[in-house]
Amino acid sequence: MCDLWQNTLNESVPAGAVVEQIDHALGQVEKELGSLPKIHQVKLYNAGSFFDEKAIPSSEDEKIAKRLAKYERVIVECHPALVGERCLRFNDTIPGKLEVALGLETVHPEALAKLNKRVSLDDFSTAASLLEKNQIDLRSFILLQPPFVLENESVEWAKRSVDFSIDCGASVSCIIPTRTGNGAMDTLAKAGKFHEPTLGQLEDAMDATIGSPNHRVFADLWDLKRFSKCPICFDARHSRLEEINNSQVPLDKIDCACCH
Repeated sequence: MCDLWQNTLNESVPAGAVVEQIDHALGQVEKELGSLPKIHQVKLYNAGSFFDEKAIPSSEDEKIAKRLAKYERVIVECHPALVGERCLRFNDTIPGKLEVALGLETVHPEALAKLNKRVSLDDFSTAASLLEKNQIDLRSFILLQPPFVLENESVEWAKRSVDFSIDCGASVSCIIPTRTGNGAMDTLAKAGKFHEPTLGQLEDAMDATIGSPNHRVFADLWDLKRFSKCPICFDARHSRLEEINNSQVPLDKIDCACCH
């Protein structure tokens, strides 16, 4: 449903590999910016779950934490079922603020069950409660128009998902347009059971959810052009969503004569 699966492995990484990647990435940034103190937060997304022992061995946690000691915020991603004692220990190890990104996907009950994510809304809520109890920030990933959600209802279900995310104490919700490319999604598309959302639907979802107090909503803008049908207004619409992401302020929609 997103393209992160392309960066996964079939086997566990060897000891030291993750720390080496972090060192390499921070080194590259230091070359580009001249110095690392300009960076206030680090996002460690591993196309899986940070607290999955098979993805990142817990023996690496202390070394990773030392690399991140100077940053004010560390953001990792994880499956709700894997939010537990290891997460709490890692939180105690880093001096900065920990934020955990969880895949909520959708609150549509039938669609969530069919996505085979092996997570229920109760599972998500339980993980969110544990994070809140331990003063760990929560970020939610929400899919726009996942399979088994009707196209004309997808924006409304995205809004309901953001509302649920807020109720669970999340400070951030990220709306991600669902896409083909992983095989299973392509099969569903060929069978007429899935269609990628449009740029307009993403705009509508953002317009419907932006502006809640103490909560930020971000549109995932990666490879955004694939969802656009009009080359005339795309750049302006992309810039509008980018500005909304940065400002968290609603903006007037782009009026394009070619789209009427």
